[in-house]
Amino acid sequence: MPDFRNDSAGIGRRALLQGAAVLGGVAATAGRATARPASLAPTPPMGWNSWNSFATTITEAQALETAAIQARELLPFGYDIFTIDIQWYEPEAASYTYNAKPVPTLDGHGRLLPAPNRFPSAANGKGFAPIAAKVHALGMKFGVHLMRGIPRLAVERNLPVLGANGIGAADIADTSSICPWNPDMYGVDMRKPGAQAYYDSVFAVLASWGVDFVKMDDMSRPYDAHAPEIEAAAKAIKASGRPILLSLSPGETPVPRAEHVARHAQMWRISDDFWDDWKMLEAQFTRLENWSPHARPGAWPDADMLPLGRLALGQRDTKFTPDEQRMLMSLWSIARSPLIMGGDLRHLDAPTRALLTNREVLAVNQASSENRPWFVADDRRVWTARAATGGHYVALFNTGDKPGEAAFDLGLLGAKGAVQVRNLWEAKDEGPGPVRLARTLPPHGAGLYRVTAA
Repeated sequence: MPDFRNDSAGIGRRALLQGAAVLGGVAATAGRATARPASLAPTPPMGWNSWNSFATTITEAQALETAAIQARELLPFGYDIFTIDIQWYEPEAASYTYNAKPVPTLDGHGRLLPAPNRFPSAANGKGFAPIAAKVHALGMKFGVHLMRGIPRLAVERNLPVLGANGIGAADIADTSSICPWNPDMYGVDMRKPGAQAYYDSVFAVLASWGVDFVKMDDMSRPYDAHAPEIEAAAKAIKASGRPILLSLSPGETPVPRAEHVARHAQMWRISDDFWDDWKMLEAQFTRLENWSPHARPGAWPDADMLPLGRLALGQRDTKFTPDEQRMLMSLWSIARSPLIMGGDLRHLDAPTRALLTNREVLAVNQASSENRPWFVADDRRVWTARAATGGHYVALFNTGDKPGEAAFDLGLLGAKGAVQVRNLWEAKDEGPGPVRLARTLPPHGAGLYRVTAA
């Protein structure tokens, strides 16, 4: 029978980590995907990524300024991954669009290097090592974005593949395998001699820089066509000797490939790029519901970054209303999606900071179990989870356009008689209540509660 013991509702970072350690040791539930060891991601990864706010344009100065803010404002709450997104190797990157004929910065073996006009410390072959060292000194992990494949420029120049005697980039490239939205790379034909050596060399250089996290793009769609390169990346990470967390992007990753993706990556996108649009948020409910049986320590379906605060090269703030922002954080938390902030931290305002740093809400994301959706009414969504400290979490959502009641029968969780209810967003106890938990929510509104025996 579910445990409805009554105890303290507050939970600090130490308790979060203790709960994470417990979860990390749990074996996979029968019938769920079998993931690789959970040590790289025992709980959903948390951090910041440059795409939503800087597009392709971030510079070294901007990165270091942002990392310092992240360490001060968000790291104490668990946001410990700092990631530079796409085209850090492109000297002329300027916006959310891509140059048709890019000239990326390469080494002599066709591997991407940071553009020195944007990242001066990368000069003389140092790559991202100096920035990674500064990020590590702040107590955080350093991540980079990487496109699938081999640079087209390396293929044109037929640069030699490191560790593959006499084999050049043109010998391993699949020039028919191209990303439909980015012109930088060709796919790698993993049937060719030297193909794995190329990927090994790429991750070897990333490891030498001190990279801890790789968001690898153009991977999960179409999944089966790219599966050999997904496997190659995972194998290359193992060969590098560094524990690099692998995130696959974009989605939708097909649910029938859950077992395969969980063997090779720690997180993977369940949708295309997610932005601050209500229809996109509404659609994530179904995706997260479909993926809920497959989320477990070491393997996290990823609903994408949090487009909150200042976005789009500083041109605007998020379009989500305050209620929609609370719904977003409630859904990502109860479904245990990775929490990767995308807004410009240089403009982090008090309401956005409060949304990101509610310890009781973050505990739902980091230290809950048995997370599952329920289907009880039109325009209403309900999720529940077991709390690491006893009792259960219940998330109520009103996806309709009018205010209305959202309710859930706690008897389905084993409750008998009255329960104690704590409102996590308001950080207050609401006193004893009936087994039927019911709240009136605004349009696109959400409530997140912890219930224990009265």
